[in-house]
Amino acid sequence: MSEFTLTLVLDVGKTRTKLLAIDDDGTLLRSWQRESRSVDADEGYRALDTVGVEAWLRETLSGMGAMRQQVRTIVPITHGAAFAGVAAEGLALPVPDYEFAGFDERTADWADQLDPFAQTLSPLLPRGLNGAVQLDWLERNLPGRVAAVQHWMPYAQYWAWWLSGVSSSEVSALGCHSLLWQPAAGQWSGLARRKGWSQRFAPLRRAWEVVGLLRPELAQALGLPRSVQVLCGAHDSNACLARYLRTWPRMTLVSSGTWVVVMAPGTAVAALAANGDFSANVSVRGDAVPTGRFMGGRDIERLCAGADPALADAQVMRDLVVRGVRAAHQSGGALDACERATLAVMDAAQQTARCVKALGAVGPLTVDGPLATNGVYLEMLAALLGEVHASIDPVEGTARGGYVLARWTDTGPTAPLVLHIEAPADAKRLQAYHAADRQNSTCQSSSASKT
Repeated sequence: MSEFTLTLVLDVGKTRTKLLAIDDDGTLLRSWQRESRSVDADEGYRALDTVGVEAWLRETLSGMGAMRQQVRTIVPITHGAAFAGVAAEGLALPVPDYEFAGFDERTADWADQLDPFAQTLSPLLPRGLNGAVQLDWLERNLPGRVAAVQHWMPYAQYWAWWLSGVSSSEVSALGCHSLLWQPAAGQWSGLARRKGWSQRFAPLRRAWEVVGLLRPELAQALGLPRSVQVLCGAHDSNACLARYLRTWPRMTLVSSGTWVVVMAPGTAVAALAANGDFSANVSVRGDAVPTGRFMGGRDIERLCAGADPALADAQVMRDLVVRGVRAAHQSGGALDACERATLAVMDAAQQTARCVKALGAVGPLTVDGPLATNGVYLEMLAALLGEVHASIDPVEGTARGGYVLARWTDTGPTAPLVLHIEAPADAKRLQAYHAADRQNSTCQSSSASKT
């Protein structure tokens, strides 16, 4: 292996934080991970554990040994609905966790201040899932600390700033149900302009742009080359989507993890409505992407009640169908571990199918993330929607998307590695089971309203 041939993808998810080392051939050489955490900030709200991530990242990077000298690029990718306010010396205040319950405390006229759904293409969501809600709460409760902010930036760009010292913002994060952006118009929302927030955000850069080199003092402390380039980075689901957009401009992506996000580029945004958990995300290219989502990972965990989702079994699925057992009626105590796991992923597949149909999605449907390896989920989804594709890339979609962003301007992108899943022979029976289940008929999960 020659020098300077590694791309490091820093993937700060809501559940796990990962660092992945990928060589120029696209092979994952090594990965490291830790659980993502939140902390109670002295300022009176729940915050993301940036201090813990920083300490872990320093330790991990400095412990890479000889691989350190082969690093060429670092790409930060993070979950959405997180924004950092920085001053010259660092964070002006801790980065809020969108699950902080206090964000449900809003002024009586808050809904009246918002722009029409047709402009923001985002519903008003619980807790701090709308970034604008976080900024408004901070301004009302911590005006002095907010006044010290020199630049607001999305969470991925915070880590780009921590690595390079260069401030930036990026559209896929700004357009993630934030109420700060107009996805179709490609500009700040009226609310963001009226509040003065748009002027305080760092300059917009493309996700694949190099914002700067690794800070010299950081390079020296960690034993990394001073020539390491830091990319602007992107929102995680959109990084995953970017990997496929290079090959399939019109397709449907199911990105699974803590959230199951259904993204349908090429579908008309006119079909979106303010009710339910539907919005238009913004791709790294700046295009509006009709999107439906639910907190699938959390729902599966809840329904599994301690069982491993990998226990899901195709024959057990058929037994549950014959018995008419449904997730909406189960508390978990009457079923064994295998049945609970099977029912959980069946329910996730049904919710996914509802999202896909509600969006009027087109093109090849591809499942990425943990659910791409779950046979019951894929079989149920294929029964309800027809042929689907499952990613078989050994590098998960978010990380592969980060790797692709580091090579965005290269010619001749390779096609995604996918497995074709045909509809099962008893698809009609599974369809009838699904049709009889009218519970949770929208894309919004039971847990999403409680986070």
